[in-house]
Amino acid sequence: CIMQVHGLKDRTQDLRKSLNDSLEGDIRDFLINEAELHTYDDLTKVNPVTPSTVLKCLQARYSAKVFYTHAGCTLVALNPFQPIPHLYSLDVMREYHSAPQPQVNTLKPVSTSLTNKLNIVWFNRTWTSRCLMKYYATVATSSQKCQDTVEKIERRVLDSNPVMEAFGNACTLRNSNSSRFGKYIQLQLNGSQLLVGASVQTYLLEKTRVAFQAPNERNFHIFYQMMKGATEKQRLDWMLPLEQDFAWLPHAEKTLEEDCLQETVEAMINLGIDEGKRTQIFRILAGLLQLGNVDFSPASEEAQPCFLQKTADLLQVPLDELQSCLTVRTLRAGKQSVLKPCTQSECGVRRDCLAKVIYAQLFDWLVTFINNSMCADNPTWCNFIGLLDVYGFECFLLNNLEQLCINYANEKLQQHFVAHYLKAQQEEYVTEGLQWSFIRYQDNQCCLDLIEGSPSSIFSLLNEECRLNRASDAKQFRVRLQKELSDNASISWDKLSKEPHFTVAHYADKVSYQIEGMMEKNKDPVPPEIISLLQKSQDSLLHSLFADGDRESEGSRGHSKVVTVVSKFKVQIFKTEAELDDAEDFMENEASSVLPKLLKERGSVQLSSIQEPVMVRGWPIGLAMASAPSITVSLTATGFQRIMSMMACLKIPFRHGEYKVKTNQFDQGVASIRAQPRVRDAANIPFTHFLE
Repeated sequence: CIMQVHGLKDRTQDLRKSLNDSLEGDIRDFLINEAELHTYDDLTKVNPVTPSTVLKCLQARYSAKVFYTHAGCTLVALNPFQPIPHLYSLDVMREYHSAPQPQVNTLKPVSTSLTNKLNIVWFNRTWTSRCLMKYYATVATSSQKCQDTVEKIERRVLDSNPVMEAFGNACTLRNSNSSRFGKYIQLQLNGSQLLVGASVQTYLLEKTRVAFQAPNERNFHIFYQMMKGATEKQRLDWMLPLEQDFAWLPHAEKTLEEDCLQETVEAMINLGIDEGKRTQIFRILAGLLQLGNVDFSPASEEAQPCFLQKTADLLQVPLDELQSCLTVRTLRAGKQSVLKPCTQSECGVRRDCLAKVIYAQLFDWLVTFINNSMCADNPTWCNFIGLLDVYGFECFLLNNLEQLCINYANEKLQQHFVAHYLKAQQEEYVTEGLQWSFIRYQDNQCCLDLIEGSPSSIFSLLNEECRLNRASDAKQFRVRLQKELSDNASISWDKLSKEPHFTVAHYADKVSYQIEGMMEKNKDPVPPEIISLLQKSQDSLLHSLFADGDRESEGSRGHSKVVTVVSKFKVQIFKTEAELDDAEDFMENEASSVLPKLLKERGSVQLSSIQEPVMVRGWPIGLAMASAPSITVSLTATGFQRIMSMMACLKIPFRHGEYKVKTNQFDQGVASIRAQPRVRDAANIPFTHFLE
């Protein structure tokens, strides 16, 4: 028996070695024609499909200045880090309306030609989002009827981009125009498939960036646009002299393409934001810059009274109340209240909180205004194109609640991709009787259970800590995480680390999260004195942002009323997930962008820098499925009937009982094709087999 076991092991090892040698030989044969690698416009044509062959093809296409490549249902975009104007011209958009070579415009929704359907395109780069909006707005406004109205709508849809990018994007280590919020855009179409409006929903603005910028990163673009693009008159009005430095404006000497105030102002004008409102917006932003220069000394007196005075003037709030708001807190015990001076660090926290709450409310006001200016009435539109611009996976030296939420969103979208493409397709092939060898794929449910599961998860424990209304203790929370979640294989701890943290094994990579400050960020407390101060502002716009008092301050919240950051974010993600599920029976495309180098260099691509995104998105698995024989494209019998009627001039009406003479020939052909063993039994028949 022992000899038989050893013999079986030897044969298994020999077989494995033989298969590996065969695969390596296939890879060598494929890569030997290096000069032809850039010609593979669809990675499903690569044979064999392995990480090395896929990466080599992408590298060759990038070197040949070909930045778009199909990968089954995915469009891979390699960031050139330089303007390529000819790729996105009006002529090219018209050409790609017929969908030749891979390009962002080839992500065409079927909803431009069919009614009562939904289409979702999701991706993770701002530029791709902008190009798709421009393309769809262009091809969906070709009618000559009511041309003035159509052009006005198109203009507003396109002008929403520069405004939202100015207020929501920033320069980071990896991307000079990184979107610091998520957004879901609906391009609304009428029954004639013409663009009649649009709406946008935003997710999790990184408002902490207003008051804190990581090393070698910048604040939101709009602040730099103001500093570099303001006229002399505007500088006087905004109190922004050229020679003044601002603590919240690092790397102001760097000039980026995004530092264009004129483009933002023109877009605001086209959206209907009048001069008075624009002036108020820029004065509020200038007030935040002055607020960032306010520092606090250990003594009771203010260290920089001039900056505090300028802040009060720009925000149009009483100076004494502003100072009191930043330096004194009100403690309430029943009906009694006591004033207590804040420590130096507490003053800094309250200053930052004031800036964050103003900026977040101003951003929300802009989004609402944009929606009101371009959203169509419900009876006007009947279908839409959905564009989901999601966060990219993030892993920095220091990671906190923002990165946890962003990576959670990526986990949810990855699960959607796996569940609705890889898993569902493979199960369908088996159900339909196709000969198919199951492909293994990475299921990230364990990680999602860790983050959002019930009854215990990182999110649930975070929320529970916030409801307890006690001082945050990072070390104590780490102990609780270890006690409650240690059975989950996706979480671990570095015992040698001095700072309280936890490490999550995401589908993309392991990320270590700092616990310090996480509970406070989740509670997102706003001192009642801040809300009260802003409600007294003489600036009508700033006053209106807080007049309703619908944002609960920390003093007005009961224990059961706490609505945390992660709770609100989960609700938004669930709603988006429902939209994606609704679209599943129709059509879905993905555009996935890859940064060739981590430091935003142009001209060449390093394999190591694109290997991670290629692997974590599951492309090799998806490509192996999409490139399998006879299952590349599926088509319903009705859809095939329409195509054949046009090709053969059969003139077949699409109502039962009204078929012409040649319909019998068509039915016989379908019956014979379905009878063949490699074709599924249901109505979805492989299109490639029909052509054969």
